[in-house]
Amino acid sequence: MVSAPFDLWSLEVFVAVCDHETMAAAARALGLTQPAVSQIIGDLESRTDAMLFDRRVRPIGLTPAGAVLRSRATALLGEARQIAPLLREVQKGRLPVVRIGLLDSLNRALAAPLAEHLMGLTDHASLLSGLTAAHAGALLTRRLDIVFAVDDLGDIEGLERWDILAEPYVLLTPHDMPECTSPDALQNLILQKPFIRFSERSKTGMEIERHLRRLGLDLARSVEFDTPNGVTAMVADGCGWAITTPLCIIEAGYRLAGMRCSRLPGPALRRRVILAARRRELGRLPQTLAAFSAARLRDHCLPEIAELMPFVTQEIDIG
Repeated sequence: MVSAPFDLWSLEVFVAVCDHETMAAAARALGLTQPAVSQIIGDLESRTDAMLFDRRVRPIGLTPAGAVLRSRATALLGEARQIAPLLREVQKGRLPVVRIGLLDSLNRALAAPLAEHLMGLTDHASLLSGLTAAHAGALLTRRLDIVFAVDDLGDIEGLERWDILAEPYVLLTPHDMPECTSPDALQNLILQKPFIRFSERSKTGMEIERHLRRLGLDLARSVEFDTPNGVTAMVADGCGWAITTPLCIIEAGYRLAGMRCSRLPGPALRRRVILAARRRELGRLPQTLAAFSAARLRDHCLPEIAELMPFVTQEIDIG
C-alpha cells in the first residue's frame, strides 16, 4: 500500500503560507517558529517531489504545482473539518447523506413520502429513479446506499434485504378488445393489436418475456418502453395491449380510463420488490425505510388498487 506524500497538518501549514504570503506570517498565525514552518514546507516539497513555492519573488509565489496542491488541499481540509460535526450528527441518529435508487414504478407512490420522511433523518437525501440493473451496480460501487429492486439481488453478497411487496402480473387491454380468459385466447389479441412491451433492459421486461416463452408465444416486436408510463399510455390510446402490474398501472395515473385490467391467463406470474442495502452500514435505517414504504403502499396504494382492480387485492402481499 502506497502512503500519501503528506498529512493533514503539513497541508494546514502549506495553505497558511499561501494565505499569508510569507513563512514568517504563517508561523505567527499557527503559533510556530519560522524555521519549523520552513522545515515542514521543505519536507512537503521533498515528499511530493515538486517545488511548491517560487522563492525568488516577494511576497512568496506559488509554482504551477503549488497552485494545483493549494486547490486540492483546500478541498481536502474542508472535508476533514466536516468529519467531527458529521460524527456528532450520526451519534444523534442523523446521517449526513442518504442516496436511494427508486424504481420508476414506485415514483408516484413513494418518491415524495420517502423524501419527506428522510428530512427528519438526514441532512441530504438523494432519490434517483431508474432500472434495477443500474441501481444494483451503483450500490456495489457505493454511488447509492439503498435500492428498491425488482429482484432479490441474490448473486450479490454482503447485502441485507427487506421485502416491500409481491404483486401479480395482469393483462391490460383497450376496452374495445375482447376479454381474454385463457392462454390460447392471447393468440386472438396478437392478431388484433400489437403487444406493447417493457424493455428487456428492465427486470420487469425480462420476467414478462420469460413468461411468454413458457407459454410458447413469440410476439413480434413493435414498441417497447423502460417505464410504466409509456406502456400504459399506449394501451390507453388503444394502440395495443400489455402485460403489466397493478403498481405500474397506478404509477401511470390513468385510473383505467379506456382500458380493461384482468387476470393474466395461464400460470401465475408475480413481481417481487425488495429494499436492499450494504449489510451493517446504515444501522436500522434500511429496516425503518422498508417498514415505512410498505405501510405507505398498504395505506395509500392498496385502496386505489382495490377500487380499480378488486380481483387482485388478495394476491398482493405487502411487507
